[in-house]
Amino acid sequence: MQIRDIMKLTGVLTDRDIAVRLAAEGRNPSETRVSEIMTRDLYYCFEDQDVEEAATVMEAGQIRRLPILDQDRQLVGIVSLGDISVRSDEKTAAAEALEAISEPAAPRR
Repeated sequence: MQIRDIMKLTGVLTDRDIAVRLAAEGRNPSETRVSEIMTRDLYYCFEDQDVEEAATVMEAGQIRRLPILDQDRQLVGIVSLGDISVRSDEKTAAAEALEAISEPAAPRR
């Protein structure tokens, strides 16, 4: 059995999660499980969607990194806002997403 066969995406852990849910709450990193501070409200795209759709999802969720799934809903990669702006012709989509992402939002769980 491969790890991929048993993998299920249940959350993501970002530097913001660490800052807001670990450091700001004064938690001890050696006593805190990832599951306690990770973001569980997941936004994602499928690998066959276009870059503009990914940027729209990032904008809607105010996120800078987007998990990419295959048709079996297995994680195949992560696209960042930087990936879109550097490696794509979708400069406008990246700029619009960055503008929306940068607006203050309520903390997520």
